[in-house]
Amino acid sequence: MFEKVNGKVVKVDVSRAGGVVARNGAMLFYTGDISFAPHQIPGGQGMGGGGGLMRMAGRMMAGEHERTMLAQGPGEVHYGFAGLEVHVVHLQQGATLRVEASRLLANSAGLQSSIVSVMSSGGGGGGGGLMGALRGAAGGALTGQGMFTTQLAGQGSAVLLAHGGFLELQVGGPNPIVVDPQAFVATYGNVQTELKTAMSWRDAVGRGAGEAMQLHCVGQGVVYVQASEEKL
Repeated sequence: MFEKVNGKVVKVDVSRAGGVVARNGAMLFYTGDISFAPHQIPGGQGMGGGGGLMRMAGRMMAGEHERTMLAQGPGEVHYGFAGLEVHVVHLQQGATLRVEASRLLANSAGLQSSIVSVMSSGGGGGGGGLMGALRGAAGGALTGQGMFTTQLAGQGSAVLLAHGGFLELQVGGPNPIVVDPQAFVATYGNVQTELKTAMSWRDAVGRGAGEAMQLHCVGQGVVYVQASEEKL
């Protein structure tokens, strides 16, 4: 559906794609009779009600969402964003793509989208669990990167964004792939992610070390990493 024009631009036949959802500001130019309208992604799953920490989780989850536009009609649209590298992923039925919202350029409108949490556990003496990660976030130890991701499922295509190009790493060996959350772009396939602390929160205070948080990826599939820790 999406076709790379070069390393930073894709084009798509919107009618053939069944509509395209793209982040605001991504449309470069189009030909044909295309209409654009604001598009809303469904809310997160499994977060439920709760106290202060859960409300904070809700706010962080809401921050995962980027404003998007739905393109429909006969014609062709060219997309790109901020001169960033692009990569097209073709989803097969039954597979899922989990991608940071800020690193998702566009996708087929027919894909089912939702926001899901990345579960966290302690390591190296850190305060374990999702609650521990949220407490760290409250103290400024987390950027929010890797806490919540946008999940796409179904049959269609999606376009990823990255600084400095993509690394496509196969997940499935005896050892997990461990990624810096700020370099993480997406996972495809049956890949489970777990956010862990590499040191105690007390040790991390004042150091500003991104390596204090690590995203462990296991299962079967692919993890996409950008060749930079720069945020989008």
